[in-house]
Amino acid sequence: MDLDEARVRILDAAEKLFYDRGVQSVGMDELRATAGVSLKRLYQCFPAKHDLVEAYLRRRDTRWRAALAEYVAAHADDPADRPLAVFDWLHDWFSEPGFRGCAFINAYGELGATSDQVGRVAREHKDALLGYVTGLLRAVPVAEPGVLAHQLVLLVDGAITSAALRGEPSAARRARTAAAALMGTAR
Repeated sequence: MDLDEARVRILDAAEKLFYDRGVQSVGMDELRATAGVSLKRLYQCFPAKHDLVEAYLRRRDTRWRAALAEYVAAHADDPADRPLAVFDWLHDWFSEPGFRGCAFINAYGELGATSDQVGRVAREHKDALLGYVTGLLRAVPVAEPGVLAHQLVLLVDGAITSAALRGEPSAARRARTAAAALMGTAR
């Protein structure tokens, strides 16, 4: 197995184990076994666990934001519907088996006080989401798209947290209703 294949297998294992159980509860030996690679190969790919955590979060960010953007583009032709389609996608995501909330908030809660890398990646993810929502709102006639985007992202994060803690995908529907109200008053 070459280095690239090993890296993918390790990241696949890390994504499953870290998201399901948290970063600190998963040891490198368990990751090695789940990925089906030797410990030597694991450390060739990721010299330290914090390197693997950062790579896992960066890959998850790319995939998560791409899935969101693809959904919004496919389900909302009218620019005014696109910001609300974000919440429809959230509802679908919350309904998936194994949903455990935001990987970035979870990792930050575990490691943010001790890992600058985790804090940086989590902030970059949230900043990218804010940028995406701001871009959606710039295509809509609202007075202050940047201000409204901050409000909608707070609703996104609140819905994710509520859905994870309560096991209620309907948190996305409630957040969508609040987002529609905010968008109506921002015009």
